[in-house]
Amino acid sequence: MNDRDFLLQFDNCTLPPELFDHKANLRLAWLQIKEYGLEQALKNCGEQISKYASFHGDHQKFNMTITNASVYAVNHFMKDENSFEEFIEKNPQLLSNLKALINSHYSYDIFADKNARELFIEPDVQPFI
Repeated sequence: MNDRDFLLQFDNCTLPPELFDHKANLRLAWLQIKEYGLEQALKNCGEQISKYASFHGDHQKFNMTITNASVYAVNHFMKDENSFEEFIEKNPQLLSNLKALINSHYSYDIFADKNARELFIEPDVQPFI
């Protein structure tokens, strides 16, 4: 699926939930950063993923802190790639080790923090930027 169709289907919640996996989440972040820059991408991804999760009855899976941390991670590794596939090929650790990368910024398990679902909790070990 091309980027335009992916974004359109995601935004109008017609992208099948089984297609919005970890890789698709990173793709959304990459496309948003590429188009709007980091600050707007953080806002857009949080709003869009929350809306998508609610629409598909999975709002309990949404986590604002993890969403923002993922956007920050994608932004950190972005260089001058022309496509998401090129980006992920150069940064496979984002597919295989993102949880450990995010956890390295916190002194506790941020994935288990109930407050992290609704609001972004700043890292207490090392900032993202």
